[in-house]
Amino acid sequence: MSTFLLEIVTPERKVYAEQVNMLVAKGVEGELGILPNHIPLVTPLKISSITVKKQGSKDEIIAVNGGFMEVRKDKVVILAESAELPEQIDVDRARAAKERAEKRLADSKQDNVDFKRAEASLQRALNRISVSGK
Repeated sequence: MSTFLLEIVTPERKVYAEQVNMLVAKGVEGELGILPNHIPLVTPLKISSITVKKQGSKDEIIAVNGGFMEVRKDKVVILAESAELPEQIDVDRARAAKERAEKRLADSKQDNVDFKRAEASLQRALNRISVSGK
């Protein structure tokens, strides 16, 4: 089975760079399945997990917090605000972030609460908690 290079890059570092058989990611328009020789495209990504499939091994789940995905014939590059493998996630920190975001959203009646920022923080925390459990 043919493969393509998947690179996940954040402003701080390269999180992932391996040959894979398939990638499943959530773009802003919906879920995308990418196979080798996919038509080129660029799309923004949602705060969500991505699933990496490699022949002969278990699926890998990676937490990706927004960014863009560029698909080329033999390579996919994800430029993410942040990305973490399950073993890199600090679950206690993610749970604390979730609680803080929920509290800010509950207090959204106050004028000084930035609703969109609190909502994005909650989505990132839920994504990290979800990926850490897989």
